[in-house]
Amino acid sequence: MQAILLGPPGAGKGTQAKMLTERYGVPQVSTGDILRAAVAAGTPLGKEAKTYMDRGALVPDEVVIGIVRDRLGEPDCRKGYLLDGFPRTVAQAEALNRMLKKLGAPLPRVVSLEVGEEELVKRLSGRRTCPACGEPFHVESHPPRVEGICDKCGGHLIQREDDREETIRRRLQVYRKETEPLIGYYQNQGLLKTVNGLGEAGEVFARVSRALEG
Repeated sequence: MQAILLGPPGAGKGTQAKMLTERYGVPQVSTGDILRAAVAAGTPLGKEAKTYMDRGALVPDEVVIGIVRDRLGEPDCRKGYLLDGFPRTVAQAEALNRMLKKLGAPLPRVVSLEVGEEELVKRLSGRRTCPACGEPFHVESHPPRVEGICDKCGGHLIQREDDREETIRRRLQVYRKETEPLIGYYQNQGLLKTVNGLGEAGEVFARVSRALEG
């Protein structure tokens, strides 16, 4: 299985990615993780990426693509992979397709999780975290036994800045502008399947699996 999971913040990509990698026995290839690993290992591309990261600049697409190519060439990707956080733009998607065709590798299937904006805001703005132990909660789906208090360590729960409504709506605007065009791109390629992201995680997983296997 070679796959890309798309969807806005709060659509449940992280949960679905974990379930998919367990079911299909393929690695979740996160661009953030492999960039950090390449930098730590001091590979030629890692060194090049570091020069950009050290000054707070975006790592150019050609460098990211090279690091993705190296990662997909590792033994654990022989049965497939699930790309996480890449591609983010149409330009990156085009570069990825060129790279895979050059390698004679199959193009990935692409699943887009569809969730409405108000539901996304409700999901994200309801999250609460314990700064002492990191335990996550949600005011509706996973509330603490005592409001505002961590069940695990008794710490006071907080709402992260990222989870405030105004911040969430800004993040969704960025997603629509930069990443949503990928949906049209992959649709035109005949690679895209859209999946309703509402419901229990298991229900959504069944839909995602059918989309990937169909």
